[in-house]
Amino acid sequence: MIYLDNAATTRVREEVIEAMLPFLDKKYGNASSLYDLGQEARAALEQAREKAAKMLKVEPNEIIFCSCATEANNLALKGLAFEAKKQGKNHLIVSKIEHHCVLHTAEWLEENGFKVTYLNVDEYGFVDLAELEKAIDEKTFLVSVMYANNEIGTIEPVKEIAKICEEKGVPFHTDAVQAFGKIPVKTKGISMLSLSAHKIYGPKGVGLLMKREGIKIQPLLHGGGHEFGLRSGTENVAGIVGFVKAMELALKEMPRESKRQAKMRDKLIKHALQIPESRLNGHPKKRLPNNANFSFRWVEGESIVMKLNEYGIAASTGSACSSPKLEPSHVLLALGLAPSEAHGSLRLTLGRYNKMSEINYVIKILPKAIAELREASPFWHTRGG
Repeated sequence: MIYLDNAATTRVREEVIEAMLPFLDKKYGNASSLYDLGQEARAALEQAREKAAKMLKVEPNEIIFCSCATEANNLALKGLAFEAKKQGKNHLIVSKIEHHCVLHTAEWLEENGFKVTYLNVDEYGFVDLAELEKAIDEKTFLVSVMYANNEIGTIEPVKEIAKICEEKGVPFHTDAVQAFGKIPVKTKGISMLSLSAHKIYGPKGVGLLMKREGIKIQPLLHGGGHEFGLRSGTENVAGIVGFVKAMELALKEMPRESKRQAKMRDKLIKHALQIPESRLNGHPKKRLPNNANFSFRWVEGESIVMKLNEYGIAASTGSACSSPKLEPSHVLLALGLAPSEAHGSLRLTLGRYNKMSEINYVIKILPKAIAELREASPFWHTRGG
């Protein structure tokens, strides 16, 4: 199987597994226990926190470990919403192309009395900065715009967004799940930031929220008061240790890996766009080095994924969390694509285990797969009629 769905999840690295193993076997103590076995786990947890903080250029007490980026994003938005409500603020701003864990959280807040502004994006997926600046008012408690989009790979103008928020005195949260380890992620001007382990060759079930010390939020979970009272629940020490190890390796290898993957990505894009009635989604240059997203007219994205699977290629139509749904991508619709075009999308995302020989196979198979599907489609044969 040629795996080209690394934006959905990644294979856990051997070095990460090796780092985790002691905390699944010999060092299995509860980090809240006072005896030696527990304190050994506590020491590993705090060492991991310090390492994560150093990589993000923040303080250790600004790192909150949790189960995933979905939880981190929920904690950021809901946690700040209910804290801000005490000060009479009830306005949230998000972009229309956020991951569903942000959009659905925003919708839930709307149902519970909050006001939400959904920012438009242009044809490449960039947030309208003028619209953002205009949307901020005295009731705004948070702006949340992702660092880079999980479907189309467009890298948002985070520095400019942070500057606008800072000038307006409004906290800024960014979902940096897809960006970290692929491009430099800078936390200057960012109030809160979410990450996930399984996108960078770490274990599933671990994430973190970076939250500046001056930002007060309400916890979603109540219990033993773990993670500075903001995320109760026995810490997943093995997962956290693996997560931080994956972070270290990702940053160390990023300059070389990003360049290598971008070369394969560009070759994929060049050849895929030679297929009739195809288009690249997202910005041609300001995109993640591992992301290539296409739309092929007159063919369904799910059909493309299944056809490629027959040829031993794993791909997706977009976000893995939405893949079972047969609705067109909300991201592609926000770019201005018609539903018929959005339905024919294909996302190919590269990773550290992919080789150019695999890409050569894919660019040979992809035109054939699209042609086979179109031949069976009545829409293709009647497209001009």
